[in-house]
Amino acid sequence: MRILVYGINYSPELTGIGKYTGEMVEWMAQQGHDVRVITAPPYYPQWKVKGSYSSWRYRREEGDAVVWRCPLYVPEQPSTLKRLLHLGSFALSSFFPLLAQRRWKPDRIIGVVPTLFCTPGMRLLAKLCGARTLLHVQDYEVDAMLGLGMAGTGKQGMVAKLASVFERSGLLNMDHVSTISRSMMHKAMEKGVAPHKVIFFPNWSEVARFRDVNDADALALRQQLGLPASQKIILYSGNIGEKQGLECVIDAAAQLSEQPWLFVIVGQGGGKARLESMVSERGLGNVMFFPLQSYAALPALLKIADCHLVVQKRGAADAVLPSKLTNILAVGGNAVITAEPETELGQLCVAHPGIAVCVEPESVHALVCGIQQALMMPKVNTVAREYAERTLDKENVLSQFIADIRGT
Repeated sequence: MRILVYGINYSPELTGIGKYTGEMVEWMAQQGHDVRVITAPPYYPQWKVKGSYSSWRYRREEGDAVVWRCPLYVPEQPSTLKRLLHLGSFALSSFFPLLAQRRWKPDRIIGVVPTLFCTPGMRLLAKLCGARTLLHVQDYEVDAMLGLGMAGTGKQGMVAKLASVFERSGLLNMDHVSTISRSMMHKAMEKGVAPHKVIFFPNWSEVARFRDVNDADALALRQQLGLPASQKIILYSGNIGEKQGLECVIDAAAQLSEQPWLFVIVGQGGGKARLESMVSERGLGNVMFFPLQSYAALPALLKIADCHLVVQKRGAADAVLPSKLTNILAVGGNAVITAEPETELGQLCVAHPGIAVCVEPESVHALVCGIQQALMMPKVNTVAREYAERTLDKENVLSQFIADIRGT
């Protein structure tokens, strides 16, 4: 098949949506599909365009796929308005490179959300060349915005209503909608998408790579980072933004400062400077920050942790399923997840007892108790590992997805 992938995040971004979209394209190309990508220069999670890339020039690359990089505005400190400008700038700059694919005549156009601003262009190209469209929802942008109070006026305000109407139009005018969790599939149907149009396409893990981590590699990384062998490691690795609410992690570290435990925060994002200031102001010696580690080092990084933190604010857990969890499960890690019981993450813990510790979001007391509970569990979580092997293997997930879209 000729497959056009259209989304703002892509390799070489190491975390989140860009990582998964890049791996998907690489896999599709290896299976013999002709794949093209329209995307932006890498900027996430640092919110800064990487290295030799430019935020204001177009660029064409060739590798597993032909890739067009389109200009966009990248704010240093994202706010609601700046995020909208950021997403809108990519939709605008990518519109003409998108329509230029009419001559190539793709069979399938896969749009990756964010951003919904790109859906009108997808629909127009599909009409011009007879392609079928699929919108893959990694984040429900509007739900996340409203759940975190970013719209300012709440769910009944004019901005919220307009956003919801635009979202509904984007979803309902696609041939198919895929998303990464069962609860997010149900949410698509609640928004009006017909059940037969909804496809389950979860994020995956290279299970064998994370299952078979060399102990020597883990020890070498621990020494390289200067992490004392005498302390247990409580790890947060990933984006440091608004939806995570990592301030409660710093509060928990303050309460547990007398314990021989070290909080290790690895990653980048708009909220990192604020967390570093909190640690400095309180004089906490049990919190260390590190930049995002390479993907090659990720299995070893996850291996050294005694407790993993999967932290989100209340209201974000069903709109956004944290991608970091897949690899934590594959490595057999003990995770503390902040989520309400009725959410996807909450139900995962109910359906698979022992897979993780689920605690109330935005509660420092609950987080502290969860950490204490997780540190009492066996070092290797066999429930988590077996779940990953059954349901999250990369080859199985991508093979099923191709079968699903081939039949659309």
